[in-house]
Amino acid sequence: MKILLIAFLSTTTLFFQSLKSNAQNIRSISAKVIDSKQEPLMGNALLHSAEDPTFVKGISFLNGSFELSDINQKEITLKLTSLLFADTLIRIKYKGAAHVDLGTIIVKQHHLQLNEVRISAQQPLTRYMSNGNLEVKVANTILANSSSLTEILSRAPNVIVSDGQIAVAGKGEAAIYLNGRLITAERMSSIPTSQIEKIEVISNPSSKYDAEGKAVINIITKVNTGMGVLGSVGQQVTASEFAGANTNTMFDLNYNKGKFALVGNYGLFQGSNRERLYTTRTRPSENDYLRSELTTNWRRKLRNFSNYGLGAQYNISKDQSVSLGYSGNLEKQGGSQDSRNSITTREGTRFYTSDIKKDEGRLNHSFTLNYNQTTDTLGSVLFVGSQYSDYHADINDLIDERSLIDGTDGFRALKNDVEHKILISSTQVDYTKVFRSREKLEFGLKFSYVNTNSGTNFLIADNGGDFKPDENLSSDFEYREKIPAAYLNYSGLMIGKTNFGIGLRGEWTNYTLNTSVGGGQVIRDHYFNVFPNLLLSRMISDQLKLSAAYVSRITRPRYQALNPFVIYQDPFTTIEGNPNLQPEKVHSFELGANYRKVDLRVGYNYVIDPLTAAALRGNTPNSYVLKGINLDKSHAYFAALSVSTGVGFWTAINTANLSYTKMIDDEFSFVSQPSRPQWYLYSSNTFKVKNLFKLQLLAWYLGDRSSGLYQDRSRSSVSIGIDKEFFNDALKLKFLANDIFSKTNSSGNYSVGQTDIFYNRTYNNNYFRLMATYSFGKLKNNSYKNKATGQAENNRAN
Repeated sequence: MKILLIAFLSTTTLFFQSLKSNAQNIRSISAKVIDSKQEPLMGNALLHSAEDPTFVKGISFLNGSFELSDINQKEITLKLTSLLFADTLIRIKYKGAAHVDLGTIIVKQHHLQLNEVRISAQQPLTRYMSNGNLEVKVANTILANSSSLTEILSRAPNVIVSDGQIAVAGKGEAAIYLNGRLITAERMSSIPTSQIEKIEVISNPSSKYDAEGKAVINIITKVNTGMGVLGSVGQQVTASEFAGANTNTMFDLNYNKGKFALVGNYGLFQGSNRERLYTTRTRPSENDYLRSELTTNWRRKLRNFSNYGLGAQYNISKDQSVSLGYSGNLEKQGGSQDSRNSITTREGTRFYTSDIKKDEGRLNHSFTLNYNQTTDTLGSVLFVGSQYSDYHADINDLIDERSLIDGTDGFRALKNDVEHKILISSTQVDYTKVFRSREKLEFGLKFSYVNTNSGTNFLIADNGGDFKPDENLSSDFEYREKIPAAYLNYSGLMIGKTNFGIGLRGEWTNYTLNTSVGGGQVIRDHYFNVFPNLLLSRMISDQLKLSAAYVSRITRPRYQALNPFVIYQDPFTTIEGNPNLQPEKVHSFELGANYRKVDLRVGYNYVIDPLTAAALRGNTPNSYVLKGINLDKSHAYFAALSVSTGVGFWTAINTANLSYTKMIDDEFSFVSQPSRPQWYLYSSNTFKVKNLFKLQLLAWYLGDRSSGLYQDRSRSSVSIGIDKEFFNDALKLKFLANDIFSKTNSSGNYSVGQTDIFYNRTYNNNYFRLMATYSFGKLKNNSYKNKATGQAENNRAN
């Protein structure tokens, strides 16, 4: 850690020592487009670099004015297109000023077909922005062939999805945002993949983001600025030897007229899914010997997995808008969960089976109300928003349990009835002040409230008798949390061309936890945390940029992880929440260098009270409980290299990440092992085969790892996709072969207490998918001259 801190301070010093040097690239371009009558026009601005064919950047403008940033090119071609004027090409060269203001551009009014002049270049899958964020394109890539947001993220570069956790390589678990707004894991199911334009992987979030999570992944949905109706219908059919078949039907519609905009979507996912877990638990001691071999099969029947949404936006004036949005999802799941457990002790071997008939239902609703106003011509913005979400789950499982003990058969019938609710509300006010010096001040307030409660009734009927409640497996739970927060962030350019951002965020957490477990207990606590952050970047030359960052973050336990209700697997295996979990705190340092299309980063994370999970011994001699726990601390180091390349018909992004983690335990008697580094390799390649079709190849590899306490085995995936477009791109056909070699199993081992534990989890990732999407409708000029205030705000209606 000391070496990294010295390097961090040395790099920071280098920024200030190099203030006298000048960048030799165009950083940003602004202009205003009008007609001969001095009326501002609507259109699109597209940048293309002849020296770098992978560079494509564009933006839509509604009131004539636009600005494009993060360019970093010596020479660029600007193309202006619209149904209102002839295509206009402008060649721009660097002439000593990083920001180029083209002033007012008067274009010739003439109607041309938009495809008469085309810039032939493939848009790359990813690009690094000037603030170090990684932008990943989703629409019209292999990622768009996914059936869920989680599936998209599992294929994105630098994102690792494992056992339900979404993490950023080198950082850890990420918080998920939708168009700049924090969302829960439950709401992810309601986001239609057809509406996703791109994602942003934010490794070092500023103070305007909630302090939750070690990193941020921001999902950005599509926006249509023209007038009229535009929609699409899509159908996916997926076949898997391991799980069977499923279908996914998607429909979305956009309607814009004058000051009013309406968006809606509906999706229906049906079929089968499967997951298998093989676990062994061994106590090698002769006096307490035990060997348990447990296989659990989840064969899920997806009866009705629907997601739907409706949003409306009204533009009060060119500078003000108000929006109201609703999104929801319904999940009705059947199928079975079958467990087979053989337990060998000094007394002999016993066999246990449990067959669970699954009957689960979830109904989620989320409402948003937002007001957005641009307060000056520089782009200063006031945002006021409120969100309310309601998540409701019902579980009514019937369990058939059998045993063979010393040649005697046993039989039990069990019922597990669970009702679980989560209510979340939040209100926030954000203001961004932009100064003429191109510096920016951001500050805001937020208040969030959470109430989650559940009731679990577990009943047992022995040998065909009547059902009787089991007090040990039944429980009631309620958790209430209030978090008021405030932040301040200041960013801009220092002397020369050094970008900086400095911020501070304060969050006060107050919670009450009430559970009937253990005879009943009430836990109350409150704490206040301050989260500083510092971001610096400097153009050393026209090709080389250095960066440095420090951020502090917090990861609070998931609401379900605090709930001590029981998820039953067999008589000796349960999954339970832990109401005593504490939030983990992280201090993250990072240094970076970017040369042309090569990005290099090294970093260190110091984590206090890291959250993890383990199978611990239960109240009976042969029982085990899987639950969340806090370790003492962990040290994590990483180095990441990313290279973007492209030659005409081929574009690619290749990433290599080497990480080393050392976890330390002082409570649960883990058996320590030597730590070993882990490799993460990622490659995405797109080939445009003339005008026939597009071929996409994606592969990733996650190597063996030892964190000192846990040992993880390697896994990998190779996927191939083919896209073909018909009828002027109105019809798109796609084929995907995913995880061709079936190497995505998650397996590993660890030792805690006197028990050695091995696990191997198999997912339904090896499949073939065929997808067809038909787009309909037509957009035309918007006669109402609305001023766009930012894509994230405009999309908050969805």
